Amino acid sequence: MLISPPFGGARAPVLAKNAVASSQPLATQAGIEALQQGGNAVDAALATAITLTVVEPTMNGLGGDGFALIWDGHKLHGLNASGRAPAAWTPEFFAGKTAMDLIGWNTVTVPGMVAGWIALSRQFGKLPFAQLFKRAIDYAENGFPVSPVIARQWREAIPTLKMQPGFTESFLIAGKSPAAGHIWRFPAQANTLRKIAESEGESFYRGELAQSMVDFAQSTGGCFTMADFAANKPEWVEPLAFDYGDYTLHEIPPNGSGIAAQIALGILQAANAQQYPANSAQRIHLQVEAMRMAFADAYAHVSDASSMRVPSSALLNQSYLAGRAALIDHQHAGTYSAGDPHAGGTVYLCAADESGMMISYIQSNFKGFGSGVVAPGGIAFHNRGMSFSLVDGHPNQVAPGKRPFHTILPAFLTKGKEQDLQPTMAFGVMGGNMQPQGHIQFVMRFIDEHLNPQACSDAPRWRIDDLGHLTVEASMPTAIVEGLKVLGHEVTVMPADSLDFGSAQAIALLGEETKDAYIAGSDHRRDGLAAGF
Repeated sequence: MLISPPFGGARAPVLAKNAVASSQPLATQAGIEALQQGGNAVDAALATAITLTVVEPTMNGLGGDGFALIWDGHKLHGLNASGRAPAAWTPEFFAGKTAMDLIGWNTVTVPGMVAGWIALSRQFGKLPFAQLFKRAIDYAENGFPVSPVIARQWREAIPTLKMQPGFTESFLIAGKSPAAGHIWRFPAQANTLRKIAESEGESFYRGELAQSMVDFAQSTGGCFTMADFAANKPEWVEPLAFDYGDYTLHEIPPNGSGIAAQIALGILQAANAQQYPANSAQRIHLQVEAMRMAFADAYAHVSDASSMRVPSSALLNQSYLAGRAALIDHQHAGTYSAGDPHAGGTVYLCAADESGMMISYIQSNFKGFGSGVVAPGGIAFHNRGMSFSLVDGHPNQVAPGKRPFHTILPAFLTKGKEQDLQPTMAFGVMGGNMQPQGHIQFVMRFIDEHLNPQACSDAPRWRIDDLGHLTVEASMPTAIVEGLKVLGHEVTVMPADSLDFGSAQAIALLGEETKDAYIAGSDHRRDGLAAGF
């Protein structure tokens, strides 16, 4: 691993025996504090995640979903804490619509994130659950200075969301968002956090907070019932593993879309992408083509596990992936439909401790502030339901109690097999459909180029945007951009201040022979911080 950062990165990697990396410095420090108070990596991740709902409300809130991959020192565990559609959401409920709404009540599924916090704390945590809320409650009650990127995202959300129930009253001051450096306070959210902490989430799903959310929904156009909330529970899942070279990339299985990253890596491996230089138009061309194929398959086949018609194993079958790779023209861009194998606004964080525990964790309100709907007490709801399909018979067709296709993806790398399995890196690249694209870029930088986590993050990124157009960062070398155009790609170079390319956080073991120290990085594209001791 190369410790010195290339690409002119302004940040050096953090080397420590205990580490936390997140997209907001105050949240990272809450996680470090949990470690210093005797907590483990899971406690640190939870303290960080809970604090993020206060200090980065533009990307996550109490009404969101979450996923986690946890290395307990011996084994990798997966947690799916995504919520389900309310009972009222039958296909008939959406009759007359050709697509799901993008914001508002008809995008809000039951929030699963809080239940995920509880499950993680009970299964792996050392500190009392309520202790993890200390910093979040303090910042909500007494205030904190809003950081620059978050202030920008807050301002940009107003035109779209200001008319949604509860948004203006909760997140605007005299019709305006807080500027960078403004001291933001939200005492109502502090009270909500206390009720969650004191009841270990019981109030949120079966008590006072649940009733308040249901009453608000019923009075403002939503259709939640107490039964919808009471039925929610997180699910422990077996992580989906895919080998890439000597390493294994682990993702949460469907309804998560991490399989898209694994499909793309498999296609790239079969296409022998390593034959081309790392920083070349030819390598990026293959990455883009593989990602287009992977998205086509994911959008056609991935859904709630209960309605998947094609098993994950078929989508990751080596022969199937080799056949997909053979469709790629190495000299020209193409378009791809889904294959026929035979049998998806977010915060990401990670933490690691000196006992060997590591966690890769993500939570989200999806698109910025999510649905824009904010229940009393500062409960900002996600708009994850917009990812359902209204196409009759589609695996991801909306239905009561069903989980939608999900874009948020925690990732984890290991090396070795079975008894010799060793953790390598907890990482993630948040940002809508950037996430699987970011994963393959990060993995290939780390494995093929031997770059450290900060350098993997600093490297210029490309992205297929939500409309399928290829965009690249302003820092992408001109020779590569011109090379991509020669290969038939229509390329848009985004402005230097673009926030479209996600935000990475990562913590890796310092070396295969160094089992008790880590190297961490945090994306320079956001306000984040990696810290340790």
